[in-house]
Amino acid sequence: MQQLPISPARTELKDHPTPHRHVISNPPTFSSHKMYTLTNRNVLITGGSRGLGAVTAERFAKEGCNIAINYLNSSTAAEELAKRLTETYGVKCVTIQADMALEEDCHRLVKDTLSPTTGLGGLDILIHNAGWTKIGTFSDIASLTGPEWDKCMAVNCKAALFLMQSSLSTFNSNPNGGVVLMTSSCAATNCGGSSMAYSVSKAAGLHLMKCLAATQGPKIRVNAIQPGLLMTEWGRGFGEEKIKKATEKTKLGTLGSLEDCAEGYVYLAKADTVTGASLKIDGGAHEH
Repeated sequence: MQQLPISPARTELKDHPTPHRHVISNPPTFSSHKMYTLTNRNVLITGGSRGLGAVTAERFAKEGCNIAINYLNSSTAAEELAKRLTETYGVKCVTIQADMALEEDCHRLVKDTLSPTTGLGGLDILIHNAGWTKIGTFSDIASLTGPEWDKCMAVNCKAALFLMQSSLSTFNSNPNGGVVLMTSSCAATNCGGSSMAYSVSKAAGLHLMKCLAATQGPKIRVNAIQPGLLMTEWGRGFGEEKIKKATEKTKLGTLGSLEDCAEGYVYLAKADTVTGASLKIDGGAHEH
């Protein structure tokens, strides 16, 4: 049989050596970094007996955390919540009365939380959720008195500083450091809210969070959430018309939820590469 000539292209292919297949002996692996675990952590929540504080307390108890529930006047609600969380999740819960408008009470609250007899015997996560405001006409710069402005600043900003001061040595001595979380507000970055004093004090608190995050690392992480209007007992007090208008302002057609705020706190507590951050939970109502 006559052999056909080999085309130049086939000759080039025939003469070219087989490409070498590179075998990676040590293939890259994804990071094995694990988030901060919450099981058996000791958590202090100011304003923890009702509303967002109570929902947050239950969410952390579900993660296996021991909870110190701070309250001002709602002793019955605090005790009932502590009892239910202990029975449901098998964690230790204590209740501690303290007024976050008073510097000495802020320091005492941390001391009582750290006590093995009256408290949890340690502290890993501090959640400053307590807040204070008085509803006034936002454009009326005299709608709140000087002492009312002072109370807004005391509870919504300065209390976090005092709580941090008393927690600092414990956080720095903990093997995994400490976590500080703050309930801020969309009013902190928008000119609106229940009153001008509230908006200004929440803005101050949010900047305090950033300053603490910038200066207290690497062992301490400091973050915040910024809720919009929440359907707590207090939030429902605005009335149907204002709630409807607030809902219509959102991009999602719904207000932020208490559950999403509590979930945001759990995320920020676990995310040990995040500090100085604020998480907006408002249904997209504000541009910030």
